Amino acid sequence: MSQRLYMDVHVPLAITRALRRKGHDVVTAQEDGSATLPDDQLLNRAGELGSLLFTQDQDFLEETARRLREGRSFATVIFASQFVSIGTCVRDLELILGSLADDESTAQLIHLPL
Repeated sequence: MSQRLYMDVHVPLAITRALRRKGHDVVTAQEDGSATLPDDQLLNRAGELGSLLFTQDQDFLEETARRLREGRSFATVIFASQFVSIGTCVRDLELILGSLADDESTAQLIHLPL
């Protein structure tokens, strides 16, 4: 079963649309009413929803590192810089969504491209 993906506000809509067209369960922070939440709360929200979080916001790397150091649980963060193409993001996110087991969906940081 494919994992749910939660999109940060910094992710281009084209990525969300492409993944949805391919049948993936994707929700955006905007749709969830969480677009103005600070990064730590947005990461908490993704965890509450049982989703992986995809972002292109470098600030999430600091929040993820802090939680890893503290041994805290959090939703897996998938990060791509703004320079990674939309096509590469869609391709790599599809691979992750189709292959990540439920027990692998927390407390990880995955960088794109794979």
